[in-house]
Amino acid sequence: MTSTDIRATDASRTSHERRITIALFAAGLTTFASMYSAQALLPSLSAAFHVAPAQAALTVSLTTGFLALAIVPVSALSSRIGRTRVMTGSAVISAAIGLLLPLSPSLDVLLAGRALQGAALAGVPAVAMAYLAEEIGAAGLGTAMGVYVAGTTIGGLAGRLIPAFTLDLASWRWAEAAVSVAAACCTIWFVRGLPSSRGFLARPAGMRTVLSDLGAQLRHGGLLALFGLAFVLMGGFVSMYNFLGYRLTQPPFELPAAVSGSIFLLYLAGTVASAVGGRIADRLGRHRVLIASIGLMGLGVVISVPDHLGTVVLGILLCTAGFFGAHTVASAWVGVLAVGNRGAASSLYLFAYYLGSAVIGGGTGIAYAEYGWTGLAACVVALVLVALVLVWYLRQQDRTVC
Repeated sequence: MTSTDIRATDASRTSHERRITIALFAAGLTTFASMYSAQALLPSLSAAFHVAPAQAALTVSLTTGFLALAIVPVSALSSRIGRTRVMTGSAVISAAIGLLLPLSPSLDVLLAGRALQGAALAGVPAVAMAYLAEEIGAAGLGTAMGVYVAGTTIGGLAGRLIPAFTLDLASWRWAEAAVSVAAACCTIWFVRGLPSSRGFLARPAGMRTVLSDLGAQLRHGGLLALFGLAFVLMGGFVSMYNFLGYRLTQPPFELPAAVSGSIFLLYLAGTVASAVGGRIADRLGRHRVLIASIGLMGLGVVISVPDHLGTVVLGILLCTAGFFGAHTVASAWVGVLAVGNRGAASSLYLFAYYLGSAVIGGGTGIAYAEYGWTGLAACVVALVLVALVLVWYLRQQDRTVC
């Protein structure tokens, strides 16, 4: 092969990887805008349907819970029919369901729709990590994963800000409609821009194969620690944002919905932390960046406790940056430690991730109802301490790649 051919091949590979990165950024936008669009609506849903915060929070928890349940079977399906087909189908179906949600006549119907949307959404996060690991070279995987996670942070931000600002002008139905239309537009961008897979090799997706692949991952101590990290960190992070709106719209703050919703701009800290964290981890080591990120998250939780708007903002800022920095590093690490089928490892990580969002994110509503923000923060700090223990165990299990 001549030098010209080599340069052409390198240019083609670079172009292919750039298209993948941009498309997965759009996938992060549409997925997380849809997933967490109800979070900014929780106080309005409580008022509209006369329900407690913990019950309103089911509009978030059911979505992530059903997404978690669908992660493994959808991942197995992608191993058989292809990553790109599953991701595009998932994005289109979830966008269509989202456009119907504003028509829900009751909270029960809305909850059912959100559950169905969560199951439909599973195809993108279940497959994206494995798709990146197959298509992007090891040297650039951390950066590509960081861009994808950055897309999820901006999507999460848009999914909260759009309805929050719409609420000052109209009801929760119009607010949900606005974010659903935005998510549908991002879905079109994603589907049109996603290139065909080059590194995918079809695998049988029978029950025996699926169980064998999952069992191989569950026997790896380092992967188990990463799954545990996903569960506790995501659960704690979602808990903070689930009930933040209630805190800011009630005494002593009593902020209007649009003003309280603007605090979701702090999600931009997660965007920066995701993009930067992946690059730093590639250079300095995953272990160091993971510990620093988790510590930053814990510090942010503590700072947010006093009833002072400045400390609340600073605390949530640090918590957001720390969480997304940790998630970027941990999710890339799963691809490195995966035993055999990367898709199986990714699906288990995401199962734990979204299960934590559903179980902990909803359960901490009890602590918030009984003890307010202090009780909620105490729960999250306890989860952060568990996360640090898991990082120590991960270090013992995988000294070679830290």
